[in-house]
Amino acid sequence: MKKSLFALAAVAALGSGSAMAQNAGDWVLGAGWMHFAPQDSSTPLRFTSPINAVVPGSGASVGSSDTLGLTTTYFFDSSWAVEGVFGIPPTFKLAGEGSLASLGKLGDAKQWSPTLLAKYYFGNGNDAFRPFVGAGATYVWYSDVNLTSNLQNTLGGRLGRPAGSTSTKAKLGDSFAPVVNIGAGYQIDKHWGVSFSVSYIPLKTKAKLTTRTAAGTTIGTSETKLTLNPIVTYLQATYRF
Repeated sequence: MKKSLFALAAVAALGSGSAMAQNAGDWVLGAGWMHFAPQDSSTPLRFTSPINAVVPGSGASVGSSDTLGLTTTYFFDSSWAVEGVFGIPPTFKLAGEGSLASLGKLGDAKQWSPTLLAKYYFGNGNDAFRPFVGAGATYVWYSDVNLTSNLQNTLGGRLGRPAGSTSTKAKLGDSFAPVVNIGAGYQIDKHWGVSFSVSYIPLKTKAKLTTRTAAGTTIGTSETKLTLNPIVTYLQATYRF
């Protein structure tokens, strides 16, 4: 009788473990909170036309941002997986520093950065708690780039135009960037789990600004280079099927 009970308990435990396992062919969907914390710096703003001149002491900083993250993960076996990271593009605010600090907010932009990661999960597929590491790449571009009237008037003023008589638009450069990732996941039951990860993205972009008159004539261009290097933390709920 005791042997039979022991055998039944062993079978139940084995069945429970396999239900928790990550196996070849498993798909996992995730959604949660994603926080971008730029480790930023910038070069001074420089006019490139009609003359080549640096705005002395000028600089800019990029604030942190939060958004909804979404992931799709496919397991090739119990250890190796590939993950796509998407989500709602976060909005980053740019603030003046140095000689531009008095302007406060300079502008904002949305960042699009879909990411593809190769991930390795430690332990075995039956473990509920599994640390992982990952590496991959992201392609970054920006939309809805807006500059404040304070910055636009300042740029127009340096070109000898009165406030409100010019407008300035900015374009941020696109780029590929590597991504490194570390974290851990916990499988609550057969389907539901949670995970937390930290990623680092060495990322730079160039901002090109074009100042025009009300008639649309270009009277000046300027540029600055921004180093973002965000640390991205991501807490998500996951569903496996």
